[in-house]
Order: sequence, then C-alpha cells, then structure tokens
Amino acid sequence: MAKVKAHIFLKPGVLDVQGKAVEGALHGLGWTGVSGARVGKLIEFDLDGVDDPAAEAKKMCEQLLANTVIESYRIEVA
Repeated sequence: MAKVKAHIFLKPGVLDVQGKAVEGALHGLGWTGVSGARVGKLIEFDLDGVDDPAAEAKKMCEQLLANTVIESYRIEVA
C-alpha cells in the first residue's frame, strides 16, 4: 500500500483570492512582512493494488483532483 499526497495550488498568475485574504488578515494582526500568500489544498490517501502509484495519482489529478487549466499539482508517494 502506498501513502499518496497530492499538493494542488493555483498556477502562477492566477488570482488567489483566498491567499490575498490570508495575507490581509496577517497584516491586520501585525505580520506586515508577509507577502505573496497562496492557498492550496493537500489531498492524502492510501492507494493499494496498483503497480505505479505515482502514475495513478497523476491520472487522478488530471481527471478529478486538480483543475489543470488554473491549477498545478505535485505528487508525493511514500
């Protein structure tokens, strides 16, 4: 069984409204040196019964987990 992590983030140049909100909130709390905040998602799952878990996870990202028009992803398999 493989432990898979899919890290999904908006591509550079795509406006990250959540990231801007987080950045503004941090500034409001006194952390004025924060810039370029980006918010993403992490999806963790166990994957069993496949020969190449990384390839299967990539297929999952391409078909469902990531909107590849505006998001990029990185797969980790342990």
